[in-house]
This record gives sequence, C-alpha cells and structure tokens, in this order.
Amino acid sequence: MKRSRTAVLTASVLAAACVATGTVVATATADPGPAAVATDGDPVTHAENDRVPEGAAWTQHYFPSSDGSGTELHADVLLPEGLAEGEQVPVIMSAGSYFGHSGETENENHPHTGPSDRFNDLIEGTDLFNRGYALVMVDVRGYGGSTGCLDFAGPGEQADVKAAIDWSANQPWSTGAVGMYGKSYDAITGLVGNNLNQDALKAVVAQEPIWDLYRNIHSNGVPRTTITNTSNSYNKIATLPQLPDDDPRYTANAKYEEAHPECLLDNTAGYQTGDPQSQYWKDRDFAEQAKGSDTPLFVTQGFLEWNTEAEAMQEYLDNHQGPQRGWLGQWDHKRGNDRAADGRLEMGREGWFNETISFYDQHLKGIEPSVQYPNYSVQDSNGTWRAQDDWPVADQSVTVPAGRGSYVDDGAENGPTEENTFTTFSEPVQQDTRITGTPRISLDTEGRGNAMVQLYDVAPDGKAVMFDEQVTVLGSGTTTVDLKSTEWTLPAGHSLAVGIGSIQPGGAEAPFRDWIDSPSRETVKVNDARLDLALDNPADDTATEGGRAVWLDTYLLLNTKQLPIGAPSFTLPTGTP
Repeated sequence: MKRSRTAVLTASVLAAACVATGTVVATATADPGPAAVATDGDPVTHAENDRVPEGAAWTQHYFPSSDGSGTELHADVLLPEGLAEGEQVPVIMSAGSYFGHSGETENENHPHTGPSDRFNDLIEGTDLFNRGYALVMVDVRGYGGSTGCLDFAGPGEQADVKAAIDWSANQPWSTGAVGMYGKSYDAITGLVGNNLNQDALKAVVAQEPIWDLYRNIHSNGVPRTTITNTSNSYNKIATLPQLPDDDPRYTANAKYEEAHPECLLDNTAGYQTGDPQSQYWKDRDFAEQAKGSDTPLFVTQGFLEWNTEAEAMQEYLDNHQGPQRGWLGQWDHKRGNDRAADGRLEMGREGWFNETISFYDQHLKGIEPSVQYPNYSVQDSNGTWRAQDDWPVADQSVTVPAGRGSYVDDGAENGPTEENTFTTFSEPVQQDTRITGTPRISLDTEGRGNAMVQLYDVAPDGKAVMFDEQVTVLGSGTTTVDLKSTEWTLPAGHSLAVGIGSIQPGGAEAPFRDWIDSPSRETVKVNDARLDLALDNPADDTATEGGRAVWLDTYLLLNTKQLPIGAPSFTLPTGTP
C-alpha cells in the first residue's frame, strides 16, 4: 500500500520512506528500437523484447471477473521459455494495482511496452523459471489493462482475486496448483485469496500487508491523512497513460477510469466513510473474514511499520487455521530481500528467497523441505532473532492498573505537558521482560474527546523509548482499544511507562504521526485505566540466524526522549507463574 505523509522529513528519513513505499524515480533510457508485443497465442522472449526476463516467454490474456459485472481482467503471463506443449507447471500469481506496463506508481518512461518488473527480484532470487514455475501478474479492476471501477480490496476486487486464482489453475500449462505472492497492496490481495478458501490456492506469501483496512485508515474513530492521500495515489495509478505500442485491447481497457470519472469519486468517498460498522468497512475486515481459513500462509510484519502497521495481525493469525510461517521484527515497509544502500539486509536476515521457494515447493509441488525452517523467526527490540513454533508465545497474560488522572484534549499544540497528558510508571523489572502480542487498554472516562496511549521503555536515567502507540475517540464510559502488536523487551532495571493524553501532532520529531484529530478542548477524566499484556521471559529463547534491522536505529533516534520518572504505581510480574 502506498501512503503519503504531510510531515516534513529529514533527508535520511525521506530517503528511507521513498524506498519503503516503492517510489520509483523515472529515468529516460535509450530506445533500442521496436520490440515484440505478446498476444494470447504468440509468446515473446527476452531476445525479442528486453523487458521480458531472461528464461521466460511472455503472453497476455483477458478473462472476466467472477462477479458477473462484465469487468474484464488483464494478465501478463511469464512461462519458462521452451515449455513443451502439454507440459504443466505450478503458478505463482500476484494480483494488484502495480502491474501497469508504463510503471508501478508513475510513468517510468519505458521506451516500449512489456511486462512489469515488480517481482523480477523474485524471479532472479528463486531462479523461478528454471525451477519450473509460471508467474502470472493480474491487474485488478481499474488498473493496467483491466476495466471496471477500482475497488480497493472490496467485493469487486475480491471477485477479481477469485477469478485470477481459478483462471491460473485452469490453463493448459498449469498443474492446477496456485500460490500467491506480494508485498503491501498485493500482499493484501494474498490475504483476500486465503479468505476465499479456493481449493486451487495452495500457499500465500504476504509481505507487510494490511490486516483490517478500517484500523489502518481510521484509528478507533480518528482518521489519518490516508483518507485522502491513499485514494489520491491510487486514482493517479488508475489513470496512468499506458504505452503507444501496447496492444489495442489493453490500451482501450486502460482508459476505463478516464472515461468513468465517477469511479475515482466513489473510490475517494469510500476511504472517508467514518462508520466502522458500515458495510464498506465490514467488506474490508480481512481479519474477521479469515475465520476458518486454512491456506498455508507465510507473512512478514514490521512492528515499527509506519505504512501498513501491525493492527489486527494477531486477530487474523488466530482466525487462520492453516499452517503458518512468519518473519516478524523491527523494520518498516520492506521486502524480505531488500538491502540498504550500504548492502545490509533491511530486515537483517539472510535467505528470504531460499525460504520462500522452499515454502512453494512444499505446498505446490509436494517436495519436503531440505532445511527445517522455523515456523516463526522473530526479531526482538535488541536486534536478536529467535525461532518459535507459534506467535505470540507468552509465559503469562496479565492485567495491570495503568493509573488514573485527567488531561485537557487540546491537541497538544505545544507538545506534551502536565495539562494534556499524564504518565504512570511500573516498578523496575527484576529481569528482562518481553511484552509480546497485542497490548489492550480499557479506559473508564468522563468527558468527551480523543486519547493517545503510548508505551515507553524507560531506563533508570529516564531515557525513554516510545515503542507502541494508539489513538481513539472517547465518550463517557468505558472504551477498550487494541494497541499495535509488538515485540519489545524491557531490560532488567527498566520500567514500563504508560502515557495517556491528547493526540500529539506530527512534525520533525514524529514525521510518521499523521492523525487528523479534532480536539474537544474539554477536560477528560480517566477514573481507571487497565492494561492487558502478554509477557514472556527471554531466557528460554531459541536463537536463530539474523542481524539487526536497519530501521531499528533510525526508529530509536526518532522515538527516544528524556522522561521525568514518577513514583511507581504498578508492578509487572516476572518469571513463569
């Protein structure tokens, strides 16, 4: 998913943000001359069109969506070059918005048409075609060579995913076994695919998805800038001009949104729907829809994400009943194979493509893995990795008092003050204590306004790292909200602090805080606050390979401050009960 931010970033953070969102800087290239354009029955190879990956044969296809709407979907298909007539291969399929021939998010000034290179890293990293797989890239409605009004992960797009799975499974060159692959937007469609319970779908690899669209765009009633920025971004992608040498059918389909401006207006209006119980958001609650699903699932999630945050993640995984694998840790919006400018792996762990192709071999070909990979490889807040069979794993679940007090919901224009926030502290923990899973807070309040809840890891000298935060609209009574899922270890001697107050604005020190709150200017009285936590003792961790995520140090730089330590008001249990 592409998220724009209104805050001014430092140069280093802006560079990281561009990489994370997949922003492409358009550069002109020399025109090598006319290139062959694929059709349904006439495949094109790299020798005929340099945009086709080496070892592949490219064809284009059109087929209807599954909802009877008349929407026509376009697919670029890459088969192993030289595949014999009658020979069949399993299919890796990705469905989404980023496969347009002229570019992913903007016109990339390609000299001629050809299939998207969005997942050329997967092709090269797994040696995909030599290993006997096909890659199918499907434009969901409204994008690339597909018709129809764009419908981000809604019923229409879910119908497109269903059609894409069935179509991929039923081609003469397909074994009938389909796996889905994606990151961000096309990771969301992977979750959608799992929820559809299609027999042909044998495995899903979803990197940095959104687990529930409402919770990403409206935080418990507080909208984000994404209510306009995201729709604007995708409206732009849907109206990108395609290339002059595209085939006529593709060109005609690509102009659908231009000919139907109501599609763009409806898309924008949908994001701004405020009622979480509306059908619009119910249709996009992927965590709820995952109940009973059982497709083998391999996910990644950065707990320090600023784009596709770890919200509703635990609910989704709990509702999913099939085999699960995951890389979870302290990164932002990255792929498993992404590297920083200095060559370091962004997530810190080697072997993304080896593990991915092993996962596909197992579930699409029935080949038992030659390496026993952990179900979950999890990076802690100190940058170390551990292996575990499930996530989260906790020794105990506890409820602790998070204090009482009052604050003025003034929007914290002058920063956090004693008037607009209050903070409570735990006794220092006696041993390393991990907070895992999804913290939940219940607030018994009087008054109307907004609340921001922040969790801090506080050292004895008062140096504090904010490692989790969430906001909500409040009314008198009890409000219970989930914070973002987390993995954070309080070192022995450190305290947990809980800050409750008005929503703090973004800015240079908080460039990714983008809530659009409407302060009530009223005093909110918190009569009682209760924090539910899952705690684990790191002493019995099983170590696995991996280094420190690149983003972790940048995050610490942006989110560490001096916090005056108050008298402790609660204690975190330590050890196994």
